[in-house]
Amino acid sequence: MIAEIALRVGEAWALAAALQLALWLVAERTTNAGIVDVGWAVSFALVVGLFALLSPAPVSAWGPLAIVAAAWSLRLTGYLIARGAASPPEEGRYVELRRKWQPHASRRFFVFFQAQAALTGVLSTALVVPFIAAPWDSGWLRALGATLSAIGVAGEALADLQLRRWKAAHPGEVCETGLWRYSRHPNYFFEWCVWLGYAVYGLAFWQYGAIALVGQGVILGSILGVTGIPPTENQAIRSKGDVYRAYQARVSRFIPLPPKRSRPTA
Repeated sequence: MIAEIALRVGEAWALAAALQLALWLVAERTTNAGIVDVGWAVSFALVVGLFALLSPAPVSAWGPLAIVAAAWSLRLTGYLIARGAASPPEEGRYVELRRKWQPHASRRFFVFFQAQAALTGVLSTALVVPFIAAPWDSGWLRALGATLSAIGVAGEALADLQLRRWKAAHPGEVCETGLWRYSRHPNYFFEWCVWLGYAVYGLAFWQYGAIALVGQGVILGSILGVTGIPPTENQAIRSKGDVYRAYQARVSRFIPLPPKRSRPTA
């Protein structure tokens, strides 16, 4: 079992690496590294398709997980493309990275793209076991996990829709409506819910299914400390200044919570 898991994860990594290599070549021509996000998002639909194609397990074991994972991957891919991630101009955080990494930006972006492929490989551990093993539960853990992930997909889609509509009506202003009134990053919160659902689903395949817990931990760590909230908020402060700092003081960083009341001015 361990050898088969390692083989499938290696195949997922190789598939993502080939995709990100192609996208890095595109980014070199267009000077738009934001396409790496599109590659990362769509890679999971490709990985799920690969796992399904090679799976010896019954469809009932992996079908619900495959559906929700593909839905999450393809929705996020479509959103990123619609937002302009695949076309110039380059997003602010990548412009900043390009500036910092000069004169070796090309080489460092290659490493960055491949790091995203490696991350896909690591995170494929959250999906792989149901495709090669039989569950021990009667279906309730799989149903709970798939439901939690589906809620995450729906919540993330709603947060993205609210943000897109706000930006269209209020360009340059801080979005503080709908889910964004309760969390500064509801899209990231619900993305984590997606991966938490995968982890719960994986527990139906104990003991090997417990490897799915790794995925939600990696996603949470990345969101809170690496590629998620920190660079996003740094860019927001650069572009919006004190208005965004005031928003930070009122609204929860991650978990949706009632906003703090503004103190009355004298």
